[in-house]
Amino acid sequence: MTSASARVLIVEDDSGIADSLVRGLTRAGYAARTVSTAEEARAADPHDVVLLDLGLPDGDGIELCTELRSRSDAAILVITARGEEPDRVAALDAGADDYIVKPFGFAELTARIRAVLRRSRITGPDALTHGRLRIDTRTRQVHCGDQEIALTPTEFDILECLATDPGRVVARQEIIERVWNTQWYGPTRVLDVHIAALRRKLGDPSAILTVYARGFRLGDPR
Repeated sequence: MTSASARVLIVEDDSGIADSLVRGLTRAGYAARTVSTAEEARAADPHDVVLLDLGLPDGDGIELCTELRSRSDAAILVITARGEEPDRVAALDAGADDYIVKPFGFAELTARIRAVLRRSRITGPDALTHGRLRIDTRTRQVHCGDQEIALTPTEFDILECLATDPGRVVARQEIIERVWNTQWYGPTRVLDVHIAALRRKLGDPSAILTVYARGFRLGDPR
């Protein structure tokens, strides 16, 4: 999904901040609109990204985050002046994808929006195709030609990560953060084990190419 097609809902009761964000995001190519209350956020049309302030006049932002997550796959970025660890933990546990403390730079905000859009399943169509490879992100089925390939959940997530933009070299750290989580502290060698398993199952060592000192990219399985 490009920024030009991503819809951003700003839930912010400070009109100065809200209007500034709408102007900036519109200039950056996003379709941005703003609401100032939890009630308006609940009634809003579906969006791809929600920028959610926790201090709303008619409700608790954490509760709203939980509600939005229960009924939507939209990426949720909490934007708030509350910078304490318990607030961060509560928001992330409620389903937020990221947490930004005010004041923040606009360049950082747009970078975080791009990151959550890359990680979110809404960033691509249900079917990702590359050569003979077809990946159905809804059913989590993979076919190479006429043959269905049985993958573990982790193997599927790695393959999906590479297939979202098959010509791009995806850094090891980006794959680890997207497939496991941003708090992964284990050995990165585990990624190589899964990559090797994927190559075996796809029946072609060149199905996933290693780019030295950079990461991996999807090849063209035969």
